[in-house]
Amino acid sequence: MSSSPAPETSPWPERETSPSLEPNPSPGSEPSPETHPALAISPSPAIRRSPEIIGILGGMGPAATADFYAKLVSTTPGASDQDHLRTVIWSDPTIPDRTEALLGDGPDPTPWLLDGGRVLREAGATVIAIPCNTAHAFVPRIADHVGLPIVHMIGEVAQHLGALSPRIHTAGLLATTGTVRANLYQEWLDRVGIRLVLPGTDSQDREVMAGIRAVKAGDRDGPATALLGRAARRLTAQGAQAVIAGCTEIPLGLPADAVDVPLVDPALVLARALVRRAGASVTPGEAA
Repeated sequence: MSSSPAPETSPWPERETSPSLEPNPSPGSEPSPETHPALAISPSPAIRRSPEIIGILGGMGPAATADFYAKLVSTTPGASDQDHLRTVIWSDPTIPDRTEALLGDGPDPTPWLLDGGRVLREAGATVIAIPCNTAHAFVPRIADHVGLPIVHMIGEVAQHLGALSPRIHTAGLLATTGTVRANLYQEWLDRVGIRLVLPGTDSQDREVMAGIRAVKAGDRDGPATALLGRAARRLTAQGAQAVIAGCTEIPLGLPADAVDVPLVDPALVLARALVRRAGASVTPGEAA
């Protein structure tokens, strides 16, 4: 399991006031099982099964965050509401563009990511998931300060690819220019002996980034699918045995059947890693 260690202390001071999620009892009174029968109900075995509370640091973008939560739900085994994992979602679309920051064209998103981590921690999260590939370029800056372990999506994808059979020797990457320039996937795939092929400059600009922008603007079927599909075929022509949908918007615009090799969805890989971490079996389903 790829995760960053949690520090023993937090860099943030305690808030002067903390809003309560529970109704304020009158002075000198405490609720009891006798006056509040619901408090006397023992949690079901499914609830007791996992102490984890998943904190989703999202908003990058909002549609990708919603899609990730849907994947977390679909991969969690269970026959009732109570079988699912407790989850806190902080979706902050005001976080500055990660690619622009990495290319020197925009503000550093680190303060926003740190603030989101604080919100999740104070809300009770025990582990953080970030369903944004490019944001992982900033994980080293926040890992020692958020006070919670971060399950590293790109590290999980590398482990997933390294365990596939038949063995993957070459993988292609469709991702933002920021993710490509930060060498995020290159570094992790080197560790498992997988060669990475990338789109050419023209394909990266005119197909991959244009497709990602189209999905963010709400287009999930027409031009976005055509652009991303063309870029994926260029990667398979270079020998890619699998294509990584390395931006969480890409699976929203590029269906798996549009690519003639396995399309790896990092958000789905991350969701499954969180389910395993929580101690549950992953629900069988579509290949990642």
